[in-house]
Amino acid sequence: MKAPLLRFAVLVLALAAFAPACRTQAANASALYADAARHDPRGKPYIIGIADVVRVSVFKDESLSTDAIVRPDGTITIPLVGELRAAGRTAAQLQQDASQRLATLVKDAAVTVSVTEINSYRFTVAGNVEHPGLFTARYYLTVSEALALAGGPNRYADTDEVVVVRSMGGVMQRIPINYDDILSGKSPEQDIVILAGDSVRVP
Repeated sequence: MKAPLLRFAVLVLALAAFAPACRTQAANASALYADAARHDPRGKPYIIGIADVVRVSVFKDESLSTDAIVRPDGTITIPLVGELRAAGRTAAQLQQDASQRLATLVKDAAVTVSVTEINSYRFTVAGNVEHPGLFTARYYLTVSEALALAGGPNRYADTDEVVVVRSMGGVMQRIPINYDDILSGKSPEQDIVILAGDSVRVP
């Protein structure tokens, strides 16, 4: 076989081997985007986190009402009641728990729980961005918004190889993001919502 034909045959075989791998990677990425969409917290009850501030109001009994910061162990302290688990729960769930505990101590206690400060929504933007670091926000951000908060990619960034590192049920996920495709509108499904604890890495 002549050299040009041999090189062509090798190229064909290489492409044939490469195509299934590309399809597998694309399928895996699509599954990760679909999973991220299922876990989109927007429109769902807010989950209280560490360092958030909650207000517990007891109707007609201001002595039992309090503003409490969720401690690193995930608990708050309510007068007369003591400690209650707050982190990982919704305001409605915490309200139900506080009402049940107070019912044994105060007759007809009407309890309301609200989140007054959100401090637990923290994430990291690292790598080739203008201002890498740990960020907080009062509302949920997408990948593009998180990168904008960090000043955007710098001139050294490989914007088509951004990765969101996320822990789901103790399993680390690496979600590939093509920032260029987001900006062009080609792949809006990649502009996933950042969850607390996520790390956006720009190589």
